[in-house]
Amino acid sequence: MRGALRSVERSGLPPRGGRLEPEGLHHPSETTSRCHCAMLRRMLLVIFGPPAVGKMTIGRAVAENSSFRLFHNHMTIEPLLETFGYGTPAFNTLNREFRRRVLEEAAGHDVDLIFSLVWALDSQDDLVEITDYVGIFDRVAFVELRADLDTRLARNRTEERLLHKASKRDLEWSDENVRQMGAQWELTSAEGYHLAGELLAQHPHLVLDTVGVTPAESAASIIDWVDTLR
Repeated sequence: MRGALRSVERSGLPPRGGRLEPEGLHHPSETTSRCHCAMLRRMLLVIFGPPAVGKMTIGRAVAENSSFRLFHNHMTIEPLLETFGYGTPAFNTLNREFRRRVLEEAAGHDVDLIFSLVWALDSQDDLVEITDYVGIFDRVAFVELRADLDTRLARNRTEERLLHKASKRDLEWSDENVRQMGAQWELTSAEGYHLAGELLAQHPHLVLDTVGVTPAESAASIIDWVDTLR
C-alpha cells in the first residue's frame, strides 16, 4: 500500500493552541556514551496531521519561540519535483534519503528539530518510514493537529502556505487534493490509532484541536507541553 508519505499531497504536484490531550510518556534510557548523551539532550518533535491543518505554520511559531528548528516536508519535495517529477524512483529515493540525512545531522549536532508531515496512520509504508526517522533520535515526541475540512480548505489558500509550497498554487487541484487525502487515509487518531498505535504509545503524544485557535496559541501550548518533558 502506498501511504500518505508518498501520496500526491506529499509531492504537492497536480496531475501533469487548542484542546490538549497528552498520551503516554516515554523516558529514554541513560548511557555513558558522550555522543549518545549529547543526542539524549535533544528532541525530535514530529508534528503530523491532515493537509492544510497548520503543521508548517505552527511549527514555525514553535521554532521562533524555542530552541527548536523547523524542517517541514516540502523542504525536500519542492526541489525534487522540478528535477525528477513526483513518484519517480529517483524522487522517492532522494526524498527519503534527504530527510534521513537532515535528521541524522540534527541529532549529531545537538539540534532540537521539528519535523512536520502528513502521516496515514493506516499505512504500513508510512509506519515503516516514520519508525526509521524517529529511531535516529533518543528523545521523540509527537504532536497531532486536527481541524475540520472547512477550516483546512480555508487555510489551504493562505499566503504563507502558497509562498513556501509553490506546487500548491493550483488552488482548484489543491482543494480537491485536501478532500481526497482525508477520504483515502486515516490522517488523525480520532477514529483510532490503526497501525500507528504501538509507535505512538512509545513516545509522548499531544493532540491539539486547532479550530478557532491562532498559530501562536497552538505553539504556546506545544512549548509548555514540551517543557514538561524536559
